[in-house]
Amino acid sequence: MSRLDDTREFIPVRIAVLSVSDTRGPDDDRSGDTLVARLTDAGHVLAARAMVTDDRDKIAGQLRAWINDKDVDVVMSTGGTGLTGRDVTVEAHKDVYEKEITAFGTVFTMVSMTKIGTSAVQSRATAGVAGGTYLFALPGSTGACKDAWDEILVKQLDYRHRPCNFVEIFPRLEEHKRRK
Repeated sequence: MSRLDDTREFIPVRIAVLSVSDTRGPDDDRSGDTLVARLTDAGHVLAARAMVTDDRDKIAGQLRAWINDKDVDVVMSTGGTGLTGRDVTVEAHKDVYEKEITAFGTVFTMVSMTKIGTSAVQSRATAGVAGGTYLFALPGSTGACKDAWDEILVKQLDYRHRPCNFVEIFPRLEEHKRRK
């Protein structure tokens, strides 16, 4: 079973938050605010924050900029993961992934089922890795952001979490690029 190993030192992760919306702005970005509050309360560092419209190229462009920023370890986006015509965040994420973390969507759905029942099938939350950076696409509701953070990400982004976590494999994400 998972647990925190208090013999290991906490390692703060540098996290960027991207809010995707055609209808909200910085003053009413509750989901972005929720993620920022949770990650900083956990001891992590807010590396950057931005807001873009539901435009696939703009979303992918911001993701690429942060993937290429050595001061960003993780990107969490919120919004644009639904089923409507303007929901293109998932496609933008997949445009930049080198590897998809397929189990993230499954685990997120399992968590969501306990909160919102079968409405969980309407989310397309996803995650992947590119350029040594973890990328998470979360729904735009504050409840979904809380669930993703509280039930999955707070644990997987904590080096002390056992039996394994995302932080401990950071050094190996780009091992294929090293010379042999």
